[in-house]
Amino acid sequence: MGAAGRDFHAFNTNYRDNPFFEVVAFTATQIPGIEKKAYPPALCGDLYPDGIPIQSENQLMDIIHEEKIDAVVFAYSDVSHEYVMHKASSVIAAGADFWLLGTTSSMIPSSKKIISVCAVRTGCGKSQTSKKITQILKNLGEKVVAVRHAMPYGNLEKQKVQRYEVIADLEKHDCTIEEMEEYEPYITIGIPVYAGVDYEAILREAEKEADIIIWDGGNNDFSFYLPDLEIVVVDPHRPGDELTYFPGEVNLKRAHVIVINKMDSADPENIQQVRNNIERINPKATVIEARSPVFCDEGEKITGQRVLVIEDGPTLTHGGMKYGAGTLAAKQYGAKEIIDPRPWLTGTLKETFEKYPEIGNLLPAMGYGKQQIKDLEQTINDSDCDCVVIGTPIDLTRVIDIKKPSARVTYDLEEIGSPNLETVLKSFLK
Repeated sequence: MGAAGRDFHAFNTNYRDNPFFEVVAFTATQIPGIEKKAYPPALCGDLYPDGIPIQSENQLMDIIHEEKIDAVVFAYSDVSHEYVMHKASSVIAAGADFWLLGTTSSMIPSSKKIISVCAVRTGCGKSQTSKKITQILKNLGEKVVAVRHAMPYGNLEKQKVQRYEVIADLEKHDCTIEEMEEYEPYITIGIPVYAGVDYEAILREAEKEADIIIWDGGNNDFSFYLPDLEIVVVDPHRPGDELTYFPGEVNLKRAHVIVINKMDSADPENIQQVRNNIERINPKATVIEARSPVFCDEGEKITGQRVLVIEDGPTLTHGGMKYGAGTLAAKQYGAKEIIDPRPWLTGTLKETFEKYPEIGNLLPAMGYGKQQIKDLEQTINDSDCDCVVIGTPIDLTRVIDIKKPSARVTYDLEEIGSPNLETVLKSFLK
């Protein structure tokens, strides 16, 4: 059971060349359109000459009964503990075992040093943290590359191993908006970033050009590689989630370093709750406190205007956040009103809001395929607003044609006091 990421990794590391098991299907959720594909023979190994079908998770019970399934492996992230156990109950009631693979069976060791950056929920600020760590290491003279958690939403065979070094590579590999948001920040600071499907093959390529590899996690998943230093980001806007979401709690318990981010915009009592949970669950971890201020070079475009706020897609959907950097900027620069985009939703975006109605009056930057990007563009341009506030990690105007005035919001990680990332990394290097 997966979402085009850990499921493929679990297969590659545990079942691909294992004659004692027969994998009959992947089921998919979270990512639109994945279930219409197949895991191709070129990635399956000799035991699966015809590949493996990817079907909708809605078909799981039928598959268990029709194929007389012995075991179902749960392999996706950022879901509540309750959600996982409801899935487990359904699978067990249907007669199959329900399995979760641990870190030992799925983390690939490296000949180089691995620093993992993970989180307890989607949208905590992993990307900001990873980018800052990479920049610090680069400034210290280290040879470093980043490897990003899997996002293979296109041609899986072509995406086996991907390397991004210049902006043109984003178009070359036909990236979705979500992929661009994760790769572009590294490219802009001159750091190569790898991603794809086969993470052992990716690791071996990355090892050829770096002494330190940064694992940049996705959602709240744990690392595909065996880390020498585990840094985990927590979010006091969602206090308590660090203990009640899978596998975010795994990350919290394993962390060497925990970054409490967004302290400039979170309520003090929520920050204290997170501190208390860290002290109770992982008292040996080094705790770094940080803020995430927002900036807008064209803030005057927002002041007094009716604005459409676009936020990072996964943060609003399965991340469950009620607002992001765009919302904070709209308030900071005095927007008259944040308009509701729902009257103008087009195509696949209607399905997104039906699945995640709690999104409210924000627009997630959904762009898992060309049609969804077109739907996003039309929704933006049809909306009745004075200005579009872009709170995504990349400048959407480079990807889609926004015909309205727009203002881009940026944000970076700023540590508060000491310890900080530089002191931690210098100690690690010694």
